Amino acid sequence: MSLAPWRSHLARALHRNRSLVYARYLQLATIRVDGRPANRTVVFRGFLDDTDRLKFVTDSRSQKALEIDRQPWGEACWYFPETREQYRILGKLTLVGENYPDPALQKARQISWQELSDAARLQFAGPHPGEPRADAEAFAPPPPDPIQPLSHFCLLLLQPEQVDILELRGEPQNRCLYWVDGDGNWSAEAVNP
Repeated sequence: MSLAPWRSHLARALHRNRSLVYARYLQLATIRVDGRPANRTVVFRGFLDDTDRLKFVTDSRSQKALEIDRQPWGEACWYFPETREQYRILGKLTLVGENYPDPALQKARQISWQELSDAARLQFAGPHPGEPRADAEAFAPPPPDPIQPLSHFCLLLLQPEQVDILELRGEPQNRCLYWVDGDGNWSAEAVNP
């Protein structure tokens, strides 16, 4: 399977913004259980193998996980300040938890856990997200196993179905929409910014 045509643009933006540590952060919007929008910042963890699926990690105890279980659509919005580009990536989210049935995605979940820093893994060993503030000692848990993920650690995948790239530099600005059909073929169209 060939990679989507927007991937080369994104790879270039990541490369040209690599000196900015926060260029790996993007916003992910989902729909809350009550139907209202929710938006948060997540860390881009690369692509799943040779696919177009973006990787993130999350805690199954979080509100985000509940939202995705209920309604799998999400949209990422990513701004690269060095190159003045915005990427909006719409697609379906897959939450790969400890009981996910696909062995290949279970392996990807384990690898994602192993690729985390010790400090990042430690965040998953802390108290339940969103509950009333715990005592200070709850925030100093023993380090988790660096090989085997904690039960509530999840790999979160975004399978893009539409990508909107806006270049904010230049006059006129450039904007291109990409979308995929049911057979996995991507189309593109330049549109007005």
